[in-house]
Amino acid sequence: MITRSPMLLHCSPSNCSPDGSDAPWPEPGSWRRQLAGAIRDPRDLCQRLGLDPAYMAGALEGHELFEVRVPEAFAARMRTGDPMDPLLRQVLPLASEADTSPGFVTDPLEEAQHTARRGLIHKYAGRVLLIASPACAVNCRYCFRRHFPYDDNAPSRSQWEDTLNYLRDDSSLREAILSGGDPLAASDRQLAWLVEKLDSIRHLKRLRLHTRLPVVIPDRVDAIMLDWLASTRLQKVMVLHINHANEIDDAVIAACARLKAAGVTLLNQSVILRGVNDDVDSLEALSERLFEAGVLPYYLHAFDPVAGAAHFAVSDETAEALIAELRTRLPGFLMPTLAREIPGEASKTPL
Repeated sequence: MITRSPMLLHCSPSNCSPDGSDAPWPEPGSWRRQLAGAIRDPRDLCQRLGLDPAYMAGALEGHELFEVRVPEAFAARMRTGDPMDPLLRQVLPLASEADTSPGFVTDPLEEAQHTARRGLIHKYAGRVLLIASPACAVNCRYCFRRHFPYDDNAPSRSQWEDTLNYLRDDSSLREAILSGGDPLAASDRQLAWLVEKLDSIRHLKRLRLHTRLPVVIPDRVDAIMLDWLASTRLQKVMVLHINHANEIDDAVIAACARLKAAGVTLLNQSVILRGVNDDVDSLEALSERLFEAGVLPYYLHAFDPVAGAAHFAVSDETAEALIAELRTRLPGFLMPTLAREIPGEASKTPL
């Protein structure tokens, strides 16, 4: 049974910070307003960043295929007037997304073959992935799930019970992974309910969350979230998704400090992306900046060939050469593992 943490219950934005600093807590619920106020129109995004009007037509075309969503807190870290800004490039739609490229498909990881229940993906031994929310706070143009059938994988409360029974019946499972979309786009009430149910499954040992929300809206890590997160007996791991050092500002570092104070192990996974981080200086700066934020590099994913994102593709040979050079610059604990997820394999494949 989950027991509430007295420390977190008595904290408020004005009177305490979990890392012992004077940094104020986020106002409870402010992340919802920020999420609702995210940029949803490519014209607004282009105007917000002062882009040449020549980019507008392509942005509108790409938006028709996969809608724009960019929180202001993330847009504020982008360079005005620079269409090649590494953060903007991740979210700016392009006309080329309509191009057909051989080998680029809608389900590059063949997840449909491993959907054991509505919203439950079981590919690897000992762990399952739960689609805790179909929504994201930011729509990354290279997302391997940009074509995922979320409408078919959004369980009702009764369907969640069926999923939980699947977990209860498989004593080989040790870890539940909350993913999406972004799991932290779900309400705290829903997440607290789900985590309490997972907590009661005695053979589960770990709770893992794959999320970008603490990066694009750092105020998501507020006292309400930390209450249910700190209260579970499960070991907690959060895998953030950060591709470039410029994504990590002071607000992200403060959010990471709050998470660590709640007993969360912080890791990062990146994707190697052309024009974003496909150079050794960017990868080195990312690992160094992650460690400053208390986050360990985990995976550098080889690009998944998802339809609509071929312009981000980096060859495995280029990625391997970059990792070889990066190894000469960084200590081992700051080196991410370059890996590719190959459908049908029993684990990710290091390159």
